[in-house]
Amino acid sequence: MASDARLQITVVYSPRARDVREVVLQLTAGSTALQALQTSGLLQLFPALDPACLALGVWGHKASLTQVLQDNDRLEIYRPLTVDPKVARRERFARQGARSAGLFVKKRAGAKAGY
Repeated sequence: MASDARLQITVVYSPRARDVREVVLQLTAGSTALQALQTSGLLQLFPALDPACLALGVWGHKASLTQVLQDNDRLEIYRPLTVDPKVARRERFARQGARSAGLFVKKRAGAKAGY
């Protein structure tokens, strides 16, 4: 009876900002992340995805291709960062300026700086 058990797995990939591909699969119990990727069709749809170099996660926790999936798992395919987050923050702050960013943007009229 255990061999007939089915798992519902969601595979999610975002090839670019604001474009999310989500595939819901029914797999047999004991399926791995690699089997879910192959079944999803995302590897065929996006040939640039190389299974050997992918960064994967299950519900935000790092996972490997050989990880056995559980029912209702969400397998996430992560794309590499194009910009260092620290550099992006510095550039954003430089564009906005000190007066329009930070904790104390909204202050009471007549209040001292920082309050």
